[in-house]
Amino acid sequence: MASVCRFCGVPLEHVFADLGMSPLANSYLAPEHVNGMEPFYPLRAFVCSNCFLVQLEAFETPDHIFGDYAYFSSYSTSWLQHSERYVEQMIARLDLGESSQVIELASNDGYLLRYFRERRVPVLGIEPAANVADVAEKAGIPTLVEFFGRDIASRIVGDSAADLLLGNNVLAHVPDLNDFVAGMKILLKPGGVITMEFPHLMRLIDQNQFDTIYHEHFSYFSFLTARRVFAAHGLRLFDVEELPTHGGSLRIYGAHDDDPDKPETERAAELADRERRAGYEEVETYGAYARRVREDKRATLSFLIELKRAGRSIAGYGAPAKGNTLLNYCGIGTDFIDYTVDMNPHKQGHFLPGSHIPIRATDALRETKPDVVLILPWNIREEIMDQHAYIREWGGRFAARAPEMRLLD
Repeated sequence: MASVCRFCGVPLEHVFADLGMSPLANSYLAPEHVNGMEPFYPLRAFVCSNCFLVQLEAFETPDHIFGDYAYFSSYSTSWLQHSERYVEQMIARLDLGESSQVIELASNDGYLLRYFRERRVPVLGIEPAANVADVAEKAGIPTLVEFFGRDIASRIVGDSAADLLLGNNVLAHVPDLNDFVAGMKILLKPGGVITMEFPHLMRLIDQNQFDTIYHEHFSYFSFLTARRVFAAHGLRLFDVEELPTHGGSLRIYGAHDDDPDKPETERAAELADRERRAGYEEVETYGAYARRVREDKRATLSFLIELKRAGRSIAGYGAPAKGNTLLNYCGIGTDFIDYTVDMNPHKQGHFLPGSHIPIRATDALRETKPDVVLILPWNIREEIMDQHAYIREWGGRFAARAPEMRLLD
């Protein structure tokens, strides 16, 4: 039986990219579990022929995926800087102050809301992962441990309707997309503004970012498709920014569809037109992508084989979900990469899912002096290269997908 589109319900018949079988990208293994059974699921993205939403089938419940989450936003310096700039921009643009209410969906460890709180703007976080929400609470950020949707929005709207309702890199993680967006409609004050940030499907295709496809990312959005989804729930996207984060993201601005004070901006109209001209409302545009993914796999393996045949030692940097997609799709394990390092202590001492590459603290780079450090979170490669430039002391080189796998200068 064919799966159906999670937005419009049309049967899914067109494959966008098939990345084989893969474990959940954030299911890091403790040492005592590394020799146990590990579930693998099909990692296959479809495109809907009606609304053009690129999406994965859901094989696990959100409770299983996000109940005990290993991603903490506070460990990325560049992301914290991005978040503080956003807060300053929103306070100025929306005139937010002590009588306003800012609510963040999937607020993680409070990394962003703390900047609003420091500026005396009242905040509330809604975060499904209890272990991550606990860190936010201890930092003084009020946080509800809930999966967001119509029910939670209806429960809290009387006390906490939002002047600004935001979510960064959450829209893609929602299996019940209609329930989530309908909840935003309920929780947004009249005259309020929604902002959502998510990776831009156009950048994924143009830059061949297939490793950003993983089970925790249920959906992949063009601006045109996002506009359809919000419109179906009485919300209008009136503005958009194109951002460099996560390899190329959109920040969309939404309002109630009857809000007369927020006309469509020129950049929103221009992006919709650009996507339309590029074929993002034609199934054929999506069908050609799978061939590029297979060729990139072959090129990545050739690059690593050449390094190993030349006697080079390789360590990884980072343990991001995108890295696990790459490693498992290409069949890369400790035969190529001795270990990887990560600044997040919650990941250190564990093993990457599928590949079973050990995760160590960053000190391991100085101890073992690898010839090549393969940066798995390529979207922050400049930050990582600056922080760990010392590898050049022993002649070490960095490598990353940029967008093809290569050594970096």
